[in-house]
Amino acid sequence: MNSIRKIYSLSQPLRIGIIGTGYVAQKRAETFLQDERSQLCCVTGHTPDKVATFGQTYGISTCESWETLISHQEIDLVVICTINQDHAVIARTALKTGKHVILEYPLALNFAEGSELLSLAIQQEKLLHIEHIELLGGMHQKTRQYLPQLGQVFYGRYTTITSQKPAPRRWTYHREMFGFPMIAALPHIHRFTDLFGTVSSVSSNVRYWDAPEEGYFTACLCDVQLEFNDQLKVDSIYSKGEVFWKSERTFELYGSSGTLKFVGNLGTLITEEGTKTIELSSRRGLFAQDTEQILDHLFGKIPLYVSPQSSLYALQVADIAYQSSQLGSKLNVE
Repeated sequence: MNSIRKIYSLSQPLRIGIIGTGYVAQKRAETFLQDERSQLCCVTGHTPDKVATFGQTYGISTCESWETLISHQEIDLVVICTINQDHAVIARTALKTGKHVILEYPLALNFAEGSELLSLAIQQEKLLHIEHIELLGGMHQKTRQYLPQLGQVFYGRYTTITSQKPAPRRWTYHREMFGFPMIAALPHIHRFTDLFGTVSSVSSNVRYWDAPEEGYFTACLCDVQLEFNDQLKVDSIYSKGEVFWKSERTFELYGSSGTLKFVGNLGTLITEEGTKTIELSSRRGLFAQDTEQILDHLFGKIPLYVSPQSSLYALQVADIAYQSSQLGSKLNVE
């Protein structure tokens, strides 16, 4: 789908249904309610009490299920803010019934399903937008700004460690509902493919610490090694849970002319001219920004900051990382 300058047949205000009641759903609801181009109509989710509270908070009706919400003919656009495992089936149903679709990454838990959904969106001539607010965030924007000063980048490293004691028994700690960690945490790959393009080979490993309850885990450690066609190598690690004693987030790029490193919200650029400190702004407001850009794109034909093809390519690389972790060997990306 070429999201740039695509012309859609739209009603105004755009009538919207939200599937999910968590933080992201709340931020999107607030933004839609403040924009005269959109009308928030109904909500549904997994927990009836939370759905009822959400409906009362934002003054909208509620539905018993996502199937019921999608079947409403007056809904123009479906926003999917629910567990990763359900993304593909809900998006497929919404597209087949002629709805525009917004959802949080990942598009699906494997590349085959994601590719099928993108083809369906093209066939139906509907918007399929996968949120990737990491591309809007300060770290990525500053990386783009200072990337030319690094010269030829030959190595990158991205590590996130989230300490949670105890680990919650919720879908984010369930193998099937969460999915393979590098697919569920797709920005660990998408940051690099957005900056550097095509990946030539992938190697990955994953370890889980299982919980007593079937399907749940108390911790996971997943690493991936990416090799790009320009001889750039990247190590990326996503880890969380009870076995980790301190949270950490670091992002590093090493080039022939300099080094760029972010630790938390503080960055450092090191070149022959000296050391420069880079402070990042708050991540607050990024979901609102993403939502506003969607409306600008639909009604003003303004290009979006990310294409579904870009997200799908990152998903393809992440899916190959999953295959690598199962086979125990490096795999090429076709």
